Amino acid sequence: MPLKVEPLEEPYLNMTPMVDVILNLLIFFMLGSRFAEEERQIDIQLPNVSYAQPLTAPPDEIVVNIYADGHVVVDQKSVSAEELENLLSAAQTRYKDQSVLIRGEGKGNYQSVMDVLSICQKANIRNYSLATQLKPE
Repeated sequence: MPLKVEPLEEPYLNMTPMVDVILNLLIFFMLGSRFAEEERQIDIQLPNVSYAQPLTAPPDEIVVNIYADGHVVVDQKSVSAEELENLLSAAQTRYKDQSVLIRGEGKGNYQSVMDVLSICQKANIRNYSLATQLKPE
């Protein structure tokens, strides 16, 4: 009894849907860029104000480095405890949620880290963190 053998159909990838999507995206971006260009050409008179603050993002966190011998460095400048408190107080008055990152030397004096934490409390800085590093395995 002979077996009926049909040739196998070769699989193929239909590119039509992908081309349709690409063309739709191209048209969308072309129209979107055209509308943005026309919006800038509208001639309007902007209102005047006597005082306005710039629209800015929150300031970067202040990084306080504490070395093993206890000296404190902020922005590559050694500061005393009083200078650090003044700096943090001024930053806190400018931005209420000012963040501070405290980086203490691993083999340093723990009292120095606690002194900086105390200064943060005096300056009403509530958003502070202690930097750590994972041990290599």
